[in-house]
Amino acid sequence: MVSPLSWSDLQALATFAPDRVQGPANAQATLRLFGQPEAAVRATLYRDNHAWCPYCQKVWIWLEEKRIPYRIAKVTMFCYGEKESWYKRKVPSGMLPALELDGRLITESDVILGALEQTFGPLSRSLTDPQVLALRRLERDLFRAWCGWLCRPSRSEKEENFYRDQFLTQVERVEQALAQTPGPYFLEDFGAADVVFIPYVERMNASLYYYKGYSLREANPRLGAWFDALETRAVYRGTQSDFHTHVHDLPPQMGGCWSNGTAQSQINQQRVDQGPWEDLPEAGYPEPETSRTEALTRVLKHRETLIQVNPVAGADFERALRCALTHLIAGDLCPPPPGSDGALRYLRDRISVPRDMSLYAARRLRESLELTAALAGDQPGPPIPSQHRRDQNPAPFARSRG
Repeated sequence: MVSPLSWSDLQALATFAPDRVQGPANAQATLRLFGQPEAAVRATLYRDNHAWCPYCQKVWIWLEEKRIPYRIAKVTMFCYGEKESWYKRKVPSGMLPALELDGRLITESDVILGALEQTFGPLSRSLTDPQVLALRRLERDLFRAWCGWLCRPSRSEKEENFYRDQFLTQVERVEQALAQTPGPYFLEDFGAADVVFIPYVERMNASLYYYKGYSLREANPRLGAWFDALETRAVYRGTQSDFHTHVHDLPPQMGGCWSNGTAQSQINQQRVDQGPWEDLPEAGYPEPETSRTEALTRVLKHRETLIQVNPVAGADFERALRCALTHLIAGDLCPPPPGSDGALRYLRDRISVPRDMSLYAARRLRESLELTAALAGDQPGPPIPSQHRRDQNPAPFARSRG
């Protein structure tokens, strides 16, 4: 075991410097140009600061896949904090997403996608194509069955099995739809039909694993192949969240998520919350070589605020955080100050993907925070609230956002 690296030593190792404007899709950008001049921008997407909203994700992916130059203005969802007054003046309902296109303001994700399609052409096939319309109806049937199983407390095993079977019936329909094409996508090429399915199927995969002990991606080969194909796309990887973020952000958004209390669900909850995070069925692509430097760079950007907002951080938390980052970047275990375990776990539990960093970077950071905390003790951090996520309030980070 070693002493922690200094902040200046850590800063010298923080070499992750992606091009947010021209490079791959990412949650930190405020402008995307795809090789075009800024004068080509005709659209501004108003999306959630947290990079979590499923309806925002649909529009975000569509713009990225079509490579339409656009600006991004980030707005706080009510679940995470107070919505900005400037946005309420623009959109009194506070609804997200919104899109300003050639000076015209549009709300509701499906209406936005329709307007984008009319202006820039379809993504593979039109949203009004008969096959796409049928798949959109199937996605809504799947969504309703998922809500029925996840968001209703079952009063008996019979009732629990009824909701489960309703969901599995719809999953089988999805498997059959995917089987109609020779490739992995819903139609012959990646397109609007896939974009419609992505946000909630991603959340289904996470929530059912955690609350019901059911691994959607592993239990259904066609959906598994669909996820695998999505993860070959840089756009999807740039918007992709992880299990930990989803399962703790869903309850206040959905009005509650109910565990079935099975042994498998309890095992899965332990893995998602406390690790090991390796081999969770949330991602199947190889870990990027930059995952550790990405995590380090992102923490250093916000380190002062992270220390200030941690409710259990004592005077020694600054050293404890350096210990965790030393493990992250150098692989060396570094004993943190006594009593810092709860503060380290508080931070571990509040890493948000992709808002803060990408999936594998978050895995590595959580791992280092937990291993470092375990050297000090087994004190948990304050629990994650289930009625809201205002512990994730972005306001304190606004000055150093990016």
